[in-house]
Amino acid sequence: MTADVYRDPTRGIEERADDVRLLQVEYHYPAHVEVMFESQGDLPAPTPLVASSRAALNEHYPPMVSLLQGIRAAAGEGVQVEHARGCDVLSDDTSGFADAVAAAERAQLAIVVVGDRSGLTDDATCGEARDRADIGLPGVQRALVEAVVASGTPVVLLLMGGRPLALGDLASRVGSLLAVWLPGAEGGNAVADVLFGHAEPGGRLPISFPRSSAQLPVYYGHKPSGGRSHWKGDYVDGPTTPLYPYGHGRGYTTFAYDDLAIEPAEVAPDGRVSIALTLRNTGERAGDEVVQLYLRDPVASITRPVAELKGFVRVHLAPGEAQRITFDLSPALMAFHDASMQLVVEPGEIAVMVGASSADVRLRGAFTITGDTAPVRQKVFRSDVSVA
Repeated sequence: MTADVYRDPTRGIEERADDVRLLQVEYHYPAHVEVMFESQGDLPAPTPLVASSRAALNEHYPPMVSLLQGIRAAAGEGVQVEHARGCDVLSDDTSGFADAVAAAERAQLAIVVVGDRSGLTDDATCGEARDRADIGLPGVQRALVEAVVASGTPVVLLLMGGRPLALGDLASRVGSLLAVWLPGAEGGNAVADVLFGHAEPGGRLPISFPRSSAQLPVYYGHKPSGGRSHWKGDYVDGPTTPLYPYGHGRGYTTFAYDDLAIEPAEVAPDGRVSIALTLRNTGERAGDEVVQLYLRDPVASITRPVAELKGFVRVHLAPGEAQRITFDLSPALMAFHDASMQLVVEPGEIAVMVGASSADVRLRGAFTITGDTAPVRQKVFRSDVSVA
């Protein structure tokens, strides 16, 4: 089932929920042809190429695999995959809900695909010049998900699009959720591999997902006084924390973080610091973990963020396997522009946080930068990392 479908400009209706158009961002050739359709109105096509595209726009796509095609291929001949179009992206039409719910009731698992349509035309919901005041699910897609959930069949929710969506309590009412973004030519196969457990969903969020549009802006690197509702902490009607924090992501196994070692405890501005830990796969199957290093300067001449990502590494481990992760960094990573707009490293204690996301910190420690405030000639953006 899906709420995300493709508008065929030759027919003026939305059809075929498994269309490859939904896998594409707004900066691809067919999307720009759509702009020509929209801008010319009832005038003749400006070029023969556009005229031919109007009759068969799909001919201008490279070979691609839709989500439905990928799922059917991964399921195999012994599994029946039934498909129903629930609703369109922006339409208020709910006439397809009944078919979608009926299909869910006959199934052991419902995969509901919702989200945005990326493009440049007025019927696109994300992309350049396609900003939205409300970043909840467009149209009646939320109602579709709620209707399928009410069927009692377990639901896997697939989110397509180019922006975070404010899902509120809907996320807690589905069995699992996979953000597939705009996955491109092999998107159908890639998503199916993750759904069927043939591949590990090792990606991590490069942004925070808000609980509601009214919560914006929400980001992990806020100042100590930001990211909360004044001195009371939470909002009157809910938490100020994001629905899914920066760096968040889950897989099919679990990991333990142990044996944090920071050397040396004190370092000069031109020295090096080693931050090491042991990562162990504590689950029953192989999997990937993204180890993330965050640092914080709690006392500085200019207020600094509560956390800054300064290193990460994706590690694949077999069940029971452990490896030693070492981040090697320069104190210049903590440089900032002072009140005189000079790039400097200031002395003081630096808090160390290592974990699975900006909100899932497993290990904490600290080191101290010694000496006087030191100018930095060249900005340093990352730490070196080794796995052994």
